[in-house]
Amino acid sequence: MKAQRLRFTYRVGDAGCSLGQRDLIRAFEQATTEAGFALSYSEGKRKTAQIAVAAPLPQNVTSDGELVEVFLSEPVNPRAALKAISERLPQGIEAVDVEEVGVQAPSLQSQLRWADYEVELPSEVDEAAARDAVERLLAETTIPAEYRRETRVRQYDLRPLVLSLRVEGKHDGRVLLGMRLRAEPENNARADQVVLALGVA
Repeated sequence: MKAQRLRFTYRVGDAGCSLGQRDLIRAFEQATTEAGFALSYSEGKRKTAQIAVAAPLPQNVTSDGELVEVFLSEPVNPRAALKAISERLPQGIEAVDVEEVGVQAPSLQSQLRWADYEVELPSEVDEAAARDAVERLLAETTIPAEYRRETRVRQYDLRPLVLSLRVEGKHDGRVLLGMRLRAEPENNARADQVVLALGVA
């Protein structure tokens, strides 16, 4: 039974960026149960905790604004849940905010439209070369790309998934890129694919 739906905003630091999506869900499941809150589980032979991540964050990527929803079978005070769960998450994962969402509201994944990224290019990449590469990519009408996962290969057009791309200057001697990429369930792009398409790293 789903009695309450809490949407957490969390950060992923250097110590937590190696976790995969399943590891992250398990971390929130464990933190929630250790805090004494009643998780809602799916029905059927294989019961799973009702926890949903907005979009899988690539491994070895840090973030200041990830979203996860946790369904509870008994309602709790959201702020108390934020404090208790954040204290029990593994190092490198920090829950920083929470809001209560209607149990019957559309899924978190269906509401996601884009994600913003900051990418530091290798130190040998010149800023002028990076700006030229960005201009060339934005001028393209199509950019063939492929996504590999285990034995599956998906070919797609990267260009319409890049909503914005810019050079933001330098940070610690490295060129810093800012990009907004589509993050819809069936139309999403990865920052590393954009860097690969730029051809500067």
